[in-house]
Amino acid sequence: MGSRITYKRPDGKDAAGYHAAASSPGAPGLVVIQEWWGLNDQIKGICDRFAAAGFNVIAPDLYAGRVVPYHDREAANTEMTSLNFLEATDQVVRGAAQKLKGDGSAKVGITGFCMGGAMTILGAARVPEFSAGAPFYGLPPAAAAGPADVKIPLQGHFALHDDWCTPEAVKTFDAGLKKAGKTAEIFEYDAHHGFMNEARPDVHQEKAAREAWDRVVAFFRKQLG
Repeated sequence: MGSRITYKRPDGKDAAGYHAAASSPGAPGLVVIQEWWGLNDQIKGICDRFAAAGFNVIAPDLYAGRVVPYHDREAANTEMTSLNFLEATDQVVRGAAQKLKGDGSAKVGITGFCMGGAMTILGAARVPEFSAGAPFYGLPPAAAAGPADVKIPLQGHFALHDDWCTPEAVKTFDAGLKKAGKTAEIFEYDAHHGFMNEARPDVHQEKAAREAWDRVVAFFRKQLG
């Protein structure tokens, strides 16, 4: 089990998040970005699982303590659309990566889900501390970070039944990565948006979640050491 921490942003302001430590000192670092529901217990559980797999993990609290219940999509959308994504990436997310490096992680990766998947790609384009990224069913607007802007290896995980991060959008993004000569692999699953979230039985797909988990852990072990 992890705990809540505070850490410094690059601009010197304070940020907060959930920290789950690996058992070995100097383990590779991983920044985990929340869904649009906030830094809830399910995301903390993902962090604990990554820590058990050998990573030092921080999940930044992008909503400053606000957690939206799963039934309230309107409130979740309000929280997400009020977030300054570029500032959050450059300050809160980058600060978490710098914290992990300062604590002894030689390499740091980034992953995230839904909204966090889109921010993973922003981080892959904008944060020099990251060495690898794994977005789950989220893409940012191309004007914010397109395939050509990605600077690190990516492993993407997407759902074939998704009306937000659609298969067509994924196909376009994948083609852009290939055209730009980026190191990337894209996996698509016969599942719905949010399939990794075991706290939501309406969308969770156990087989897809298990396959994606095994792939992402192997990817980060390879890329981060």
